[in-house]
Amino acid sequence: MTEKLLNHRAEGPASAPPLLLGPSLGTSYALWDQVAPELAISHRVVRWDLPGHGGSAPGLIAPGATVADLAAQVLTLADSLGIERFAYAGVSLGGAVGLHLGVHHPDRVSSLAVICSSAHFNGSKPWEERAALVRREGLASLVESADARWFTPGFTVPRLVRDQAEADPEAYAACCDALAAFDLRVRLAEISVPTLLIAGREDRATPPPHLREIADAVAGATLVELPGAAHLAPAECPEAVLTALRAHFDGGAKRGMEVRREVLGDPHVDRAQARQSPFTARFQDFISRYAWGEIWTDPTLSRRERSMITLTALVAHGHYDELAMHVRAARRNGLTPDEIGAVLLQTAVYCGVPAANSAFATAQRVLAEEDGSGG
Repeated sequence: MTEKLLNHRAEGPASAPPLLLGPSLGTSYALWDQVAPELAISHRVVRWDLPGHGGSAPGLIAPGATVADLAAQVLTLADSLGIERFAYAGVSLGGAVGLHLGVHHPDRVSSLAVICSSAHFNGSKPWEERAALVRREGLASLVESADARWFTPGFTVPRLVRDQAEADPEAYAACCDALAAFDLRVRLAEISVPTLLIAGREDRATPPPHLREIADAVAGATLVELPGAAHLAPAECPEAVLTALRAHFDGGAKRGMEVRREVLGDPHVDRAQARQSPFTARFQDFISRYAWGEIWTDPTLSRRERSMITLTALVAHGHYDELAMHVRAARRNGLTPDEIGAVLLQTAVYCGVPAANSAFATAQRVLAEEDGSGG
């Protein structure tokens, strides 16, 4: 890895929407080990290391550094990867980098999540004192107190404690300098991208009021408080953090439900929801989130084209009840009866005449019902 770039790890499809993940002071990108692989299913995830942490060179930072300096390095990393605009999530110091990007580079950030972080980190004095301590004595005392600062009692992640022990003291102290100089409170209202704040209720370093302060200042921001989470929530409560990030960055099932209603119509979706039970709830969420929230929203194909593909697939597998529903959807997506007939005629060649015969009977019934209702 060239010393001009922050060390990083990229996961997920290169064509997927990019998502950058920032770490907390004292940790490496291993902080995201329980969350990043799941996010990489639908995103091009890039997690990075602070200077002197993990695999990043200590020389990337100098005494008197600022959060703006770190944000500039993140942008340099994104540029090197050909990423123009990206979603961003960061923990603690990584969250401060996200806030800076939201204020100063809104053209680069599509959405923002700030986790266990702050707009001011309790002022400069504690960070000046910590920087002086580390420059004088190294990191041993901070390694001893890492679990108490980062996690709830009885919880630990040995890999992250090892990250603290192996960090470069001078680079760590320079990161403390950046935190000492950071105070973005007067500019929070300038953040205009969709913003999620995640607070750990047991977080002593940046307790929930720090996140509430940001949420109150940023228009339209969402605040989630996690019980049982301390400062490194992605490591201690990964499933809760993952759920919140998915809902924020993917639009969750909400966008999928909107598209599902647009394509299938309100009456059908209302009936499906009325039939929903605790047994089928997760399946309904799966359909809304993935089929409708990801596949049908992909602009690569038009809805007309997706309807034609769907009709063909349903005929091929003999799903005639679903076919009836999607004939109605095809009409709603702009296909004419003649175009639907042409699709079904082609299925006779590639799926078989008996399958096409049943498909024509289903489609004819649906189209006749539409004609009879004036639809």
